[in-house]
Amino acid sequence: MKVFDLEFSTDHYYIKRSRVVEQIPFNNRTFYAKFERISEPLTPLLFQQHLNKQYTIAVPLVKNGFTDYLVLEYKGEEYLRFSHLVKHLFHTMDITKFYIYQGKDEEKIQVFIHVMHLTLEEAEKQLTEISDRLKQRLTKRWKTLPSTQLPEAYNIVTLPYNEI
Repeated sequence: MKVFDLEFSTDHYYIKRSRVVEQIPFNNRTFYAKFERISEPLTPLLFQQHLNKQYTIAVPLVKNGFTDYLVLEYKGEEYLRFSHLVKHLFHTMDITKFYIYQGKDEEKIQVFIHVMHLTLEEAEKQLTEISDRLKQRLTKRWKTLPSTQLPEAYNIVTLPYNEI
């Protein structure tokens, strides 16, 4: 399914519920998931309902231990500064294939970096390098995905709402 400039091929998606739908034990921790897995392909109608904020839809980032996107999600007052800083940083790092979107709120920015079939460990290594460079200029108010520290049902990303 194509979402703006992003391409997701998945046989399932996740829909956010108002309650905890699953407790997930992982690495001696318990995660409380509010996203319910739906074992069907995402349809254009569901995506439209997501854009209309009727549902919050997420898609998995990891398939068979590999990912095609690295994601930075920033939420804070300096979202415009974050966006400009990311563009500058990526230029200096020769990262050219990235997309910046607005999340559900105006202050939420989602940055998708297109990569070619990286393992979860390689993805986390690249994200750590990017995050460390960003921390030199900005207070850390972002998260990176995917992560080896999260269970599969948490290595998901909500679909963006608007292009920036």
